[in-house]
Amino acid sequence: MLKKSLAIAVIATSTLTAGMAMARNETGTITNIDVKADQITLSTGTTVKLPENIEAESFKVGEKVSVRYAVQKSGVSQASKVTPAK
Repeated sequence: MLKKSLAIAVIATSTLTAGMAMARNETGTITNIDVKADQITLSTGTTVKLPENIEAESFKVGEKVSVRYAVQKSGVSQASKVTPAK
């Protein structure tokens, strides 16, 4: 009975965590800005959609930034924070 309860707990936990987006941090140089889509692309190849409170126009191509983002179920990388990097 204990083994069965443990197995159910493990399956439930893994199912719940599989649905959550993992937060990622990445630093790179902005290589492209898509104002219409409100996205920036980094030198690493990652394209992130900016949150409502950050405007694409506030960045410049060539600017080095640190981005905190999560990949949504749809596959879109959604930024939660973008800060200048050194």
